Amino acid sequence: MQINSHLSVLIRDLAAHWGDREALIYQDFGGTEWKSYSWRQFADKVRTVSLALLDKGVQPQENIGIFSQNSVQYLFTDFGAWGIRATTIPFYATSSEQQIQFMINDAKVRILFVGEQDQYDKAHRIFSFCPTLELIVVYDPKVRISSHDPGTMYFDDFIKGGQSHEHSDLLEQRYTEASMDEIANILYTSGTTGDSKGVILTFGQFYAAMEANGHCVSVTDKDRVLNFLPYTHIFERGWAILSLSVGARLIVNTYPQQVQQSMRQTHPTSMSSVPRFWEKVMQGVQEQIDNANPAKRAIFQHALAVGKKHNIDYLSKGLKPPVALHLEYEMINRTIFSLVRKELGLENANIFPTAGAAVNPSVEEFVHAIGLNMIVGYGLTESLATVSCNHLGKPFTVGSVGIPIDSIQIKISDEGEVMLKGPTITRGYYNREELTREAFDEEGFFHTGDAGYMKGNELFLKERIKDLFKTSNGKYIAPQMIESKLLVDKYIDQIAVIADQRKFVSALIIPEYKLLEDYAAKHNIYYKDREDLCRNREIYDMMMERIETLQQQLAHYEQVKRFTLLPHHFSMDRGELTNTLKIKRRVLNENYKKEIDAMYVD
Repeated sequence: MQINSHLSVLIRDLAAHWGDREALIYQDFGGTEWKSYSWRQFADKVRTVSLALLDKGVQPQENIGIFSQNSVQYLFTDFGAWGIRATTIPFYATSSEQQIQFMINDAKVRILFVGEQDQYDKAHRIFSFCPTLELIVVYDPKVRISSHDPGTMYFDDFIKGGQSHEHSDLLEQRYTEASMDEIANILYTSGTTGDSKGVILTFGQFYAAMEANGHCVSVTDKDRVLNFLPYTHIFERGWAILSLSVGARLIVNTYPQQVQQSMRQTHPTSMSSVPRFWEKVMQGVQEQIDNANPAKRAIFQHALAVGKKHNIDYLSKGLKPPVALHLEYEMINRTIFSLVRKELGLENANIFPTAGAAVNPSVEEFVHAIGLNMIVGYGLTESLATVSCNHLGKPFTVGSVGIPIDSIQIKISDEGEVMLKGPTITRGYYNREELTREAFDEEGFFHTGDAGYMKGNELFLKERIKDLFKTSNGKYIAPQMIESKLLVDKYIDQIAVIADQRKFVSALIIPEYKLLEDYAAKHNIYYKDREDLCRNREIYDMMMERIETLQQQLAHYEQVKRFTLLPHHFSMDRGELTNTLKIKRRVLNENYKKEIDAMYVD
């Protein structure tokens, strides 16, 4: 049963229904022990934060910043602010000082909540450059606050201001005055070009999104939902709130690099993720297969073939598998695939929504083959996450992004752009009136910038319209499509395709250094350092052979002809990645001009 209340009272209403049942599972900052809060305790914390914010004089629709990793304090702050009709502005925990200074000043933030030492240090350094900023509240009690900082306090001290219940009547008044038209969030998109822009998300958008997703996403009160992506990401934010609304337990994963450990410790039934997570899972399994003896390798490859035939060739098309195939699959599922899922911590798997980038069809087929329900979808910050998604138990096409949710109208423009209209679509960008006007056509449809088409009742995406490259030979190249094909290789960690106004396609590749070093050791390849390893001709030839195998189905003009292995990762500090780890192509072209030009020397 879903309880879809206004966000100002959602946790209160859920607590009234679920009481002392477990709601949140979490670890303290830097901790290893898993702890929990009941629904009643969750609601009490949220109410205390609301009262503490009133104690600080926070007004309706005042903007409050949150600069932190995922944590229970983050959730208390979000829902506590919504309880008094304030607006929260999430910052990515990896944001730079320049980025947070811009957002604080653009939104005139007075109170900023921060997570750990790194976020506090950045906030403290830019404090004097933000005229409206008055108070920093620190979640992690282990953070060292500067001795010359009267403008900062710990979260535990902050909430003491809400324990007197002095403002209880005012809080009740704020509840009754809550409106669906008011702003719940302003989410600044980091974007691959230009300045950040604040996407306005109203309480009404959240209500409409929860209602529409509640009809098609099979998450229930039986689920244990691991929050892996940052709450700043609209996909995780919407997914977490949807999960709460049906009474599911949230498992708050604070450090993304520990997600596989968290999975094995907490045994989630569902989690949202980006395709790169499943690419890594597939690479890990594939590596085990490659290292197995020939007999075991043959057994697992046969198992995967059976899983694909049963779950993709039949079930995904709404067909009933033949009895013999079904019996063989059931045996393999109980003996082989169950062990794979157990190793991942997913013994009781339900659904795994996946979005944020193109999903390679081979990855999608692999995940379904081993008995995990990957729910591929599509959405934007401006659409409050879901535009379309696959539905559990219903036919789907590998390569599509699913069926549009009930409330969304989709039209495909003459240029092939996906256009959106409906109650979940943003009303515009904060303080950016001209940009807001440009974002909508004369009929009120929002420009997504994504090219796509409808086939039957499913949406298929092609490429970001602005991301298409045109070679000097006049051929159009879709770089993200090529990148997604090559990223499944276990030796490739990051890749950026180069082609715009060039005579052929090339690529900058960040290899998986550990695997590359293992390969060099196994084949007696001598190298002095990582730079020398990346320049080694034997390594290059090995990588090119693997790339040529993966791109056989591409047109000749789409295939990578040359590449450069880089001895270091792409970096946010150098401006090469957004906070959501999307590559900034313009910056890469500038930072690696020498390496790129060298690939085009005859």
